Amino acid sequence: MPHRHFLLFKPFGYLSQFISEDAREARKKKFLGALHDFPEGTMSVGRLDEHSEGLLLLTTDGRVSERVRRKDVEKEYYAQVDGLITDEAVALLQQGVEISVPEGRYLTLPCAAFRLPAPPDLPPRPRKIRDDRHGPTSWVSITVKEGKNRQVRKMTAAAGFPTLRLVRVRIGHIWLGDLQPGEVREVPELLPLPE
Repeated sequence: MPHRHFLLFKPFGYLSQFISEDAREARKKKFLGALHDFPEGTMSVGRLDEHSEGLLLLTTDGRVSERVRRKDVEKEYYAQVDGLITDEAVALLQQGVEISVPEGRYLTLPCAAFRLPAPPDLPPRPRKIRDDRHGPTSWVSITVKEGKNRQVRKMTAAAGFPTLRLVRVRIGHIWLGDLQPGEVREVPELLPLPE
């Protein structure tokens, strides 16, 4: 039976899993299985935390999942940060910052980062980020090749500009494009990705 592959715009407030074995969590949280009738054996390729949004790849092919998680596949995020991000903070993100991981402290790999000249054209989030009277915000693009837990959020905080909204817009050559929150699109393949 051929493998099946999907692109999903994971909405804010959903967990990157299909169901929960914990009955209490299942009543309180939202899961990917509520968005589409995925075939048995479908797995998410990488994860986005509950408060992050954007492109999530889903597949029934474990080999694709392994290849996407490797360090040669770029993942690009747009982060709305608290304050007007400075050139110095962007340079710090580019060279790598120290973040905490369960094993201790970790220096992120150098990455591509730049300030976006205007807010990206994204669907509004269902829950307001915050009131404008709390000060300005700005947007930055960050492209990483690694995936520590909550890495981009930790990176912007370490650079002095905490993330308010985080949207993954690209994995490898695959872009979020015109997908809308909660929309699922089946595709014939997720490759080519780096071998």
